[in-house]
This record gives sequence, C-alpha cells and structure tokens, in this order.
Amino acid sequence: MPRPVQLHTIGLIGYAFALACTSALACTGAPHRTPSGPPSALSDQTSHRQPADLVLVGGDILTMDPERPRARALAIRGELIVAVGDDADIRPLFGPETRVVDLAGRMATPGLVDGHCHLFGLGSALEAVSLEGTKSPADAAKKVAASASGRAAGEWIVGRGWDQTRWPSRQFPHHSVLDAQVPDHPVAVRRIGGHTLWANRAALAIAGITRATRDPPGGRIIRDDSGEPTGVFVDAAMELVEKHIPEPTPAVRRRRILRAAHLAVLHGLTGVHEMGIDDATVAVYRELAASGQLPLRVNAYLSGSAELIASLSQRTPEPDSGTSYFSVRGVKLYSDGALGSRGAALLAPYSDDAQNRGLALLTADQLQNIAEVAASSGWQLAVHAIGDAGNRVVLDAYQAAIERRPGADLRFRVEHAQVVALADLTRFGQLAILASMQPTHATSDMRWAEARLGPERIRGAYAWRAILKSGGRIVAGSDFPVEQVSPLLGIYAAVTRQDRDGNPPRGWYPEQRMTLEEIIHSFTVEAAFAAFVEHRRGQLRPGYAADITVYDRVLTGDRSLLDTHIDSTIVGGRIAYERKIERP
Repeated sequence: MPRPVQLHTIGLIGYAFALACTSALACTGAPHRTPSGPPSALSDQTSHRQPADLVLVGGDILTMDPERPRARALAIRGELIVAVGDDADIRPLFGPETRVVDLAGRMATPGLVDGHCHLFGLGSALEAVSLEGTKSPADAAKKVAASASGRAAGEWIVGRGWDQTRWPSRQFPHHSVLDAQVPDHPVAVRRIGGHTLWANRAALAIAGITRATRDPPGGRIIRDDSGEPTGVFVDAAMELVEKHIPEPTPAVRRRRILRAAHLAVLHGLTGVHEMGIDDATVAVYRELAASGQLPLRVNAYLSGSAELIASLSQRTPEPDSGTSYFSVRGVKLYSDGALGSRGAALLAPYSDDAQNRGLALLTADQLQNIAEVAASSGWQLAVHAIGDAGNRVVLDAYQAAIERRPGADLRFRVEHAQVVALADLTRFGQLAILASMQPTHATSDMRWAEARLGPERIRGAYAWRAILKSGGRIVAGSDFPVEQVSPLLGIYAAVTRQDRDGNPPRGWYPEQRMTLEEIIHSFTVEAAFAAFVEHRRGQLRPGYAADITVYDRVLTGDRSLLDTHIDSTIVGGRIAYERKIERP
C-alpha cells in the first residue's frame, strides 16, 4: 500500500532516521509570503549554503523541466524551489529545522492548475440547491421544495445541475412543475451547463415576464405552442430573471470563495484561472490575498459586460508577479451559447434541429473592436466559443488584431474550442492562439454530441490531438461547477476518452486522445504560460515557485487514475493540504 506523506524535523545526521520515522507534524497557518524576484537571484552557491525549509525525497518527480524531466528529490526555501536532483544532491541542504517528506516512490508533479473554472461560482453552487442526478422535472422540483424548509417567505431559491438530456422526455421543463411544489418562493435554477435557466411563476412575476416580453439579443425565451413563456430562458435571456436576484454581500462572497478554494486544494489544485467575475468579487479576492487567506493562486478574468468593455482602455491590468496569490489581467467574453441547450452557434443547422443554428452573442464587428481595444491596452482576451461558427468569428477577430501587431505577445485564448471547423483547427498553431479546453466535457457530452452535430462535424469536436498536431497549445481545465473539481478526472478523460465505467471500450474517437505527459503539461506548463508566469511556475526547477501536487502512487494513463488520491498539495512552499490516512 502506498505510504502517506510524512513530515519530520531532522538534523544533518538524521537523514536515515527521517526516512524511518512514522510520526507526522501538521502544517498550519497562513500561506508564507516571501518577496518575489527573478529566478537568477538564487545562485547555486547560496542555495547549497543555507538549509532548506522543506525537502521531498525518495520520489518519482515529474518536473516538466526539459533539462531534467525526472528527479527523486527537491528542496524548498520560503516560497521557492532551491534545488532539484537525487536524494544525495539534496542532503547537504538538511538543517536542524528542515522538514522532510518521504515520498517512498510516489509521484509529485508541478502543482496542477485548473485553466478554466468558476471558483466563486463553485462556492455559490455549494450553498445552492444541487439538481445533479435528478431523474425528471418532478424529481428536480421536489429537491427545490425540500430546500425551502426554514426559508423566509418570498426568499429566492437558486440552484444548478438539472440536465434534460438525462430525463425520459429529453425536453425542457415547464414552470408549472415548479409552481406545484414551490409556489411561495421565486425559483431560478440553472441547467448543468450554466447556459439555461428554469424559473417558476413567482420568479416570472417579479421579473415581469409575459408573452409580450421579447427575446433579447443573444437570448431566447422558450415558449409553448400558444406563445406563453414556459419558464425556460437560454443564454442572454437568463438575465431577464437573474438581475432580480439580490446580490451577495462581501461577507457571503468571502465565505463562498474560501469554501470553494479549500475544496480545490483538497483535490490537488495549487491554482485556478477564475473565469468571469465582477468588480465586487475582485475586491473580495484582493482582500483575501492581501491578508494571506487564499490557500491557492487565482488568475482572474473580468466578466466582459458592456460597461466593462466601454471602459477597458481606461483600466489597468494587474499582472501576476510569478508568486502572486491574486492577479487580474484578462477579460472573459461569450461568443455563443452551449451545445447541450442548442445555443452554440453553428455554421449549418443542428443535425437534430433543422431550424436552429444556435445563438451568436457577439457580432464579428463587436469582437474585432473588443480585440483591438484589449490588444492596445494590455488586456488578455478569453472568449467562450463552443460552435464552429462561434469559434470562427473569434479566430477571425483574433487574427485581425494579431496581424496588426507582428511579434506582440497577446496570448489570446479561446475558451472551450469545442466544435471547430476542420479548416480552422490549424489556426490555433498558426496564430499562437491558446485553446483552453476541458477534457471531461468530451466524456460528458459524448452521449448526445454526435446527434447534435452529425458524423462530419463531430470530427472537429473535442479535437485535442488535431490541435496539438497543428502546433497549438492546450490549457486544460474542468469548467467546474459544470464538471467535477478533481483534475484527475480531466487527466483520465484526456488519456482514455472514456466515462468512469470504461465506455466506450476503445474510447470515443480515440484518435484524439492525449498522452499522460501531454495532459499534465496542459495542467501545469500551459496553465503557467496562459497566465504569463512560465518563468516562475509550471515546472519544478530552482528559482520557481514551490507549487507541487503529490499523489499516492505513480500516475499511469489508465483506469488507475480513478483510484488515485491526492496525498498533499503544496502552495508556495506551504503544505496547504495533507491527506489523513487511518492506520489499522
């Protein structure tokens, strides 16, 4: 059985004793902060003269450093790695207060970073009604009703997770089902993908939604045969209801962020790319980072509202120093909707809905203007694009901005890059555009994606290998809370293209699989590159931030990934999470 992480205080003569010792010391307190500086500030002579604070020995360390891909040991002082090599290389750095982690053959990698997620959204979801796994509209409504107990009359009930593709009817639900169970509270619950909202009559009344209400640009109100709203709103139409939900207070935002952040660290994440937050949430993040309360690093992207875009050139990005716990230098926008709700913008109609090509949320002119403003003012763009039309219009806008600035280091991103026309796949590599993709989207959507797209378009969907082959860079993430938090599930999906039951046996379009090292590279090196911190994070090498994920075994590209545990998560040289193992 794999051995747990063991922390020991040893002296120069205590190395053998340390490896044999079985007691563990808890590591607590706020994250240690040290002044940042260039990696070259730590010379080999200085590194070997001063004792390390923490060392890892006896492991299989996948460094992602092309100059030394594998190692057995490393040493940390403060927030930075000061040495990487064999156990004997690290031994001179032991001091009276050095703590040693005996990996006992287990694997460690650079800290895994979720390249596209919603951390504050996860915290909100953890406090909302979860409708994941519900078997019908009535089943979902019963869960909503159960959550109403103890709430004040008229208090809003929000939630997420229903999925009509898993219900017998496969149809969108009707507000009457919610009305029957929850008549006294306004209800607004999002579909699992986050691009569709289901509301009851009480919510419709507060929002003033009637048959006379028009579909907003980039949105759709689902109506019955007589033209009456059914209570389901797609993409931009969701705002008609959600703008009436009271905003959370700073204290509530703080609680939600911390709850989600600690869950993320438990799953081995040392950082996240937080996609689409407002200024009120930014203010809380800044406060948490300044007070040392954030247990992981957050690279945030502002939510691209019309007001933000209008003022973008007057705002100043807050770049990551390399050891920052919070930064914001990007803007998140939406080109189209989601495939599951048929809101993804397609070049030709849906194969299972001949009258529908999805929803374009921004025009080509709007995207080109925004790309120009962002490129001119130092902001990184990250644009959600699911359908092949949604992707093409983003790639066109990016190309125009890039070609006007030869040699500029823009690092523009396409979020999801889910369905790409075959002719467009090579543009990621040619234009140095980052493809921010979430492997578990493929294994979640494979039940119905080909029915939406048909046998030809599906060849450009979730096409990881094709993008890598073109020279493109893939930044891996999960999109939680749309998917589960654990990055190990994304690694498993990438190397197998199978669900947790091992289906389909050879994998879904297995030619698009990634290797184990490729997907770890996407969760580490590429995540650092996307945040402009590749000189300080993403690899385990001297002078880099000591962000490390430790597993209970050596990772292999098979089903054992589903049984793998995170043994510890190290952020900035501090053990932020350690798995407790019950011994007989």
